[in-house]
Amino acid sequence: MCAIAAAWAARDDWADYPYLPFDHPAIDYDKRPSQDAISRLQEKMDRGDVQLKFDSQHGYLPSLLNELGVNADSQMLVFSKTSFQGPRISPRNPRALYFNDEVAIGYVPDGDVLEFTALDANQGIIFYTMEQPKAKAPEFVRRKQECLNCHLIGGTLYVPGLLATSIIPRPDGSPRFVAAGIVVDSRTPLDQRWGGWYVTGRSGDLVHRGNATAPNPDQPSVLDTRDTQNLTSLLGRFDASRYLVSTSDLIALMTLEHQNRMTSFFTRLNWETRLAEKDGKMAAFQPRLEFLTDEMVSYMLFKDEAPIKEPMSGVSTFTQTFPQRGPRDRKGRSLRDFDLQTRVFRYPLSYMIYSPAFDAIPDVAKDVVFRKLFQELTAPKAGKNPALSPKDRQAILEILRDTKPELPSDFRADSGG
Repeated sequence: MCAIAAAWAARDDWADYPYLPFDHPAIDYDKRPSQDAISRLQEKMDRGDVQLKFDSQHGYLPSLLNELGVNADSQMLVFSKTSFQGPRISPRNPRALYFNDEVAIGYVPDGDVLEFTALDANQGIIFYTMEQPKAKAPEFVRRKQECLNCHLIGGTLYVPGLLATSIIPRPDGSPRFVAAGIVVDSRTPLDQRWGGWYVTGRSGDLVHRGNATAPNPDQPSVLDTRDTQNLTSLLGRFDASRYLVSTSDLIALMTLEHQNRMTSFFTRLNWETRLAEKDGKMAAFQPRLEFLTDEMVSYMLFKDEAPIKEPMSGVSTFTQTFPQRGPRDRKGRSLRDFDLQTRVFRYPLSYMIYSPAFDAIPDVAKDVVFRKLFQELTAPKAGKNPALSPKDRQAILEILRDTKPELPSDFRADSGG
């Protein structure tokens, strides 16, 4: 699912994450067998436990979504030519993306392959393709260096990861500024997002970059935003029958933007800790560990999240189905619950704390993460994110106590609000 090979961040903090040797014995990214949703599905297919069904319109895509537990309502459409299948992508033939917490699928009508990324708890994002045409025995092919050229860069914190970018596209979807774009995460101002993407949903008076192109070469950075805001339908822009649904959901896109960077944080902390342990440098690693966990905890708690100034809503069922995945506390609350009035999520702690990638962080580092989370939730004046309200802090604590069995004992004590 290659993106553009070079990009700039809306904030330059990824300069604090230098290149890591992914072939180091502590990592061995290319050589270690992967343990992820795609490799597990391939094993089931090899045993004959699963047989993919081929649809005359969409090939293996519907069957794969079903087997991988990915909802079609997560569909997002990107029309910029920022994928290795770029020649086939355009505003008239956008690339569809579907995702859950652990896997993402890329589909281009008439494309050569389906594209997959899967989260290995220790190794980060693993890349695969599958040939689109019908085959007697369809199989996933793991992709390595050809994907890492775009997916192991500063925008992914120099670990294998995903990134959503915002570019200035020409009318054919090619970037006006070659090999450049904004890497988007939870903190990126909303008016800078979604260049090169179709976006359906309501966002009030916000003028974003979605659904628009820059048609005038004499004004290459000026987007034509007429009839591009608050779209509830994409009819007439391309042949929607070639896709599973007719939407490119705004809320799904904002969720994935958060998830991408959160996943990179987990992998980065995992890798750096393993490298220090393997090289016998844990004592010297302590200042770096403090920095990494500070940064990760701040992002988990949505510090500096771009504010929503007017209520937002999608037009698919994503805002209903995503929260249903829970888990929920005894009061029925979940970290997956949306707010969409002033921020994306109602309870500002990342739902990715339930990810296997979080659980796989080495204990020596995860203990520090838990300590800092507890401090932020109980003693905000001593922490680094004092903006959380007492009500938010108490709600997050209660949700974690009911839904995260691995919490340290400190979290179990009644700390009050």
